[in-house]
Amino acid sequence: MAKIMMKTPLVEMDGDEMTRILWQMIKDELLTPFIELNTEYYDLGLEHRNETNDQVTVDSAEATKKYGVAVKCATITPNAARMTEYNLKEMWKSPNGTIRAILDGTVFRAPIIVKGIEPCVRNWKKPITIARHAYGDVYKNCEMKIPGAGKVELVYTAEDGTEMRELVHNFTGAGVVQGQHNIEKSIESFAKSCFNYALDTKQNLWFATKDTISKKYDHTFKDIFQEIFDKEYKDKFEEAGITYFYTLIDDAVARVMKSEGGYIWACKNYDGDVMSDMVSSAFGSLAMMTSVLVSPQGVYEYEAAHGTVQRHYYKHLEGEETSTNSVATIFAWTGALRKRGELDGTPELCDFADKLERACVQTIEEGKMTKDLALITTLENPTVLNSRDFIVAIRETLEKML
Repeated sequence: MAKIMMKTPLVEMDGDEMTRILWQMIKDELLTPFIELNTEYYDLGLEHRNETNDQVTVDSAEATKKYGVAVKCATITPNAARMTEYNLKEMWKSPNGTIRAILDGTVFRAPIIVKGIEPCVRNWKKPITIARHAYGDVYKNCEMKIPGAGKVELVYTAEDGTEMRELVHNFTGAGVVQGQHNIEKSIESFAKSCFNYALDTKQNLWFATKDTISKKYDHTFKDIFQEIFDKEYKDKFEEAGITYFYTLIDDAVARVMKSEGGYIWACKNYDGDVMSDMVSSAFGSLAMMTSVLVSPQGVYEYEAAHGTVQRHYYKHLEGEETSTNSVATIFAWTGALRKRGELDGTPELCDFADKLERACVQTIEEGKMTKDLALITTLENPTVLNSRDFIVAIRETLEKML
């Protein structure tokens, strides 16, 4: 069979630890035998980010703007221990945070549904997609340890020198304080991305904040969503037969647990981070979760929703066998290849992406899976495969389909 050609490159962002090992296996076994892979490669491994003073992360995001589609491997966000382990010049920021800020995007995460991996929440029948705002809040915060008694204020100084002040707290002893921000332009982009994605996927959209407590910060999110919906999307939603629904975050949690799924739940940055982990874990595994960053300009960056699987990487370095689930990373590639095919008018690339996804699901449903899934499956006597053998099993299923 002739290899599928790609008209335009997609941006490839390599990553760290065990997911970097899986990344190469996926390319060798599932992609390059079938596709003349055309990518613009960026090494976002922590060592290379350190060498380039993190310029490589910025460059990869700018390339994504240029080409419109990217696929990203999981990366390390360093803490104090990583500073020592990797001898870093400084504690580099989250690559995901940097890329999200440059692309001004919203992250959409949805579970991969497989028979035999049943949700913990019994009434969930359809995927729940989490739409996570990808700018600001606690991820762009400023923090201070307060050593003792004193006053902390928020101070805004306008360009003409005039000031606005708001008391945060009169400290009578030591404590901590945190300042966070957002900008209306980014909230507007978040809203438009959510409304557009709901229309594209024909799903109802929920949005939830805590505006009763946060009467200015969260209320601004609520107001912007409603204004944009009423002005630009109300008629489109009616035509599509879908709805937009706002509620408080605590009410949303209660409704979600009692629902059957099948909608998009839009959340602020931190809420989306936490709730996507909750949804993915309840559906089965973080390794069974798709994740795509969508900008209002129609730029797409696909990634796995999980981290670099550090524990398995250390085992791998010791020569021990691992059974690491690669499904979310494979689906990052299939999502990017499908979108590239859609944008370039290459239906054979879209068809390949569809088949590779079906091959992943079918392999698991036939009882061949990694250890994390074998521990939770309802299938009897599953075959537990190591990291490489699982990918090889998917290739065997794929070749039958092709």
